[in-house]
Amino acid sequence: MRVNLNFGGFKISAGGMGVQRKKMDLIAENIANIDTTKTDKGIPYQRKYLRVTNDKGEIITSAPNSTLAMRQSDGQHLINPSFASTITVTEPKMEMKELIDDKPGAMVYMPDHPDASKDGYVSMPNVNVITEMVDMIAATRGYEANVTAFNASKDIAKNSLEI
Repeated sequence: MRVNLNFGGFKISAGGMGVQRKKMDLIAENIANIDTTKTDKGIPYQRKYLRVTNDKGEIITSAPNSTLAMRQSDGQHLINPSFASTITVTEPKMEMKELIDDKPGAMVYMPDHPDASKDGYVSMPNVNVITEMVDMIAATRGYEANVTAFNASKDIAKNSLEI
């Protein structure tokens, strides 16, 4: 008897964990640069975010129209050993794109700041710590959900081998 292993669930969950990890990396970078008023380009730090697009995959399952009967006296058990259920899986393809938020940041009056204009205003980064923390909580929960799905797939595979 041929055993077909399908690890699609593992790959999808692992891909989801990778996306959430990348989101958390960008959020950490944004929070770390919340006071960076001048980058190498000479402008205030601009918030980064992640856009994820995917091409949905397809799952096509086909099974023969015949009925299977079990043999009770033979170790092979199946009368028709050529039975095959075909499962064709095209996994979704994810594309992660790191983008820059080009909205201007706040202008803050700080005349003693080295990057202040002649009027005493400093252009601050467009990073809002509250927004970043909400996004971080969402990314953490998304990561946890993917870990749960991964563990469920692992348990299903383990339990099917114990049958």
